[in-house]
Amino acid sequence: MPRVVNDDAEINVETDGDGRALVLLHGFTGSAASWTPHVDVFARRYLVVTVDLLGHGKSDAPTDPRRYALAHCVEDILAVLDRLRVHRAAVLGYSMGGRAALALAIAAPDRLWALVLESASPGLREHEARMARAAQDAALAELIEREGVEAFVDRWERLPLFRHQVVLPDPARTALRWQRLQNTPTGLANSLRGFGQGAMMPMHDFLDEIRTPTLVIAGALDEQYCALGREMSQRIPGARLEIVAGAGHTVHLEQPEVFQEVVLEFLAAVNP
Repeated sequence: MPRVVNDDAEINVETDGDGRALVLLHGFTGSAASWTPHVDVFARRYLVVTVDLLGHGKSDAPTDPRRYALAHCVEDILAVLDRLRVHRAAVLGYSMGGRAALALAIAAPDRLWALVLESASPGLREHEARMARAAQDAALAELIEREGVEAFVDRWERLPLFRHQVVLPDPARTALRWQRLQNTPTGLANSLRGFGQGAMMPMHDFLDEIRTPTLVIAGALDEQYCALGREMSQRIPGARLEIVAGAGHTVHLEQPEVFQEVVLEFLAAVNP
């Protein structure tokens, strides 16, 4: 369980298995623990590397929101790969982690042998939309700092984006809530300020430059991210799109066995 220091911040990393590296990047309010249901399965074939992104889980939570910017997140992931002596990895990112994975594929294509984007977005194309989102995220960040993580998680779990999580078994929902509650107000608030979609430049114009074999996954019940998935898969050369029936935004939790099958089949095809 190494802790990787990059630019005076420590990033928590978990590893399991052996073979070619598969890096798993969680979403906002998540952590390396988000991938617990999948690690044992993936580790039968790969060296699984789960990362607590800055401000989440056991990683540091700096007070400067600028440290959370997408470019710094990419540097953190590269520092993890260097620390583990991994030259090339498959990178799977969910939601916020998907933005990080996409940025990594654009910034350092030679470090990836495969890219998997689950419920991911290349950002907000229009300036006005980014400004509106930044204002929304700033207000939410202030709420987290004022009311605390538990009150925020109560609100977060009621978002329409996660309404399909009600189908999860009670143990899975309990574990998900517990994992969210391990985060800190500073980490979550500054992640919104520094790494939210309102704070980052859009990546649409770089999609057609990606040459890494790419799988795009979205849940059929998540119309917004199905549309984003279709757009990205059409723009990224040779990308494969998988729309998973019976799943919303969190495909890896709502349809875990299908998710594992789709990911492993894709990675095996890329690296037989």
